[in-house]
Amino acid sequence: MLFYIIAAIIILLFFVVIGIYNSLISVRNQVRNAWRQIDVQLKRRHDLIPNLVNAVKGQMEFEKSTLESVVQARAAAINAKGISDSIAKEEMLSSALSKLLAVVENYPNLKSNEQVKQLMEELTTTENQITFARQFYNDITTTYNTKLEKFPTNLFASALGFELSPLFQIENAAEREVPKVDLSIKK
Repeated sequence: MLFYIIAAIIILLFFVVIGIYNSLISVRNQVRNAWRQIDVQLKRRHDLIPNLVNAVKGQMEFEKSTLESVVQARAAAINAKGISDSIAKEEMLSSALSKLLAVVENYPNLKSNEQVKQLMEELTTTENQITFARQFYNDITTTYNTKLEKFPTNLFASALGFELSPLFQIENAAEREVPKVDLSIKK
C-alpha cells in the first residue's frame, strides 16, 4: 500500500513538473515573439537613420558631432549581442536620435524640406511602434518573470534552464525629469 502511495506521488509530481515546464515554454516563446516584434521595428529604424542623416548632412555642417553620435550609436545598436546588450545600445541610439530631432527643429530650411519631413514622419511613426512593441514586451516579460519566481515554479525553473528576462527601462536619469512648461503670457 505504501508503495502505491509513493508511486502516485511520484507520478503526480512528474505531471506537475511537465505542466510547469510546458507553461514556461509557452510564456518564454511569447517573450521571444515580443522581442522579435521589437527587432522588426528596430531594423526599420536602423534603415531609416542613414537616409535621414544623409538628407540633413549638408545643411548641418556645424552640427557634425550630433550626426556622428547618431551614426556611432546606430552602428553599436546593430552590432549588439543579446537582449540586454541590445536594450542598452538602443537606449543610446534613442538618446542620440532625440538630440538630432531637436537640432533639426532649429533649422527652418530642413523643416520645410519634403524629403526630411517624410523621413522625420516615418522615423516618428517607427519610434511610436517601437514604444508600443517595448510596452508589450515588458508586459509579457513581466508575466514570464513573475511565473518564474512564483512557488512552486521557482523550485524547478532554474533546473529546467529558465532564466529571468530583462525589461526595457529608463536608464538615463535626465529622461526621468519632468519637463518644465511655462504657459504664462509675457508682455
